[in-house]
Amino acid sequence: MNNYNFPTMKRVVIFLLVIASLPLTRLIAQNTNLEKLNAYKIGFFTKRLNLTPQEAEKFWPVYNEFQKEKNHVLVERVSIITDFNQNESTLNDTQLTELGDKLVGIIDSESRLAIQFHEKLKKVLPPAKVIRFYQTENQYKAQLLNELQNTTPQQRQKLRRNF
Repeated sequence: MNNYNFPTMKRVVIFLLVIASLPLTRLIAQNTNLEKLNAYKIGFFTKRLNLTPQEAEKFWPVYNEFQKEKNHVLVERVSIITDFNQNESTLNDTQLTELGDKLVGIIDSESRLAIQFHEKLKKVLPPAKVIRFYQTENQYKAQLLNELQNTTPQQRQKLRRNF
């Protein structure tokens, strides 16, 4: 009745546990990278905008909400473009027109979101810092692109796997 080979079973169980934990490890690595990127971004913006603690306390919730909504709109835009790329040859003119209309609607949503954010920003930062924010945002994007261009192909591949 005792036909079990415990050392073999032990190895199988350990192997299964390791395999099961791989997605968790990847998720932790992603979160770590996102946390590092977010911390870098906070430091970059806080320093360049010269935010006081009171300004930072008001600015970051407004900015984070804007980013969340902006990302949602971006996902919609990517979905429309992906749908077009995958189905272009099978779509008729009516469907293509609908996709184009949706895309323009997304662009309109992005514009309205930017206007709403700007109005909120004016309530939490002085006018000079509002303008400096837009400069800082462009500098931040340029900095990230520069750093990405200066990474080796192996480093870029590692980054892609983590995001």
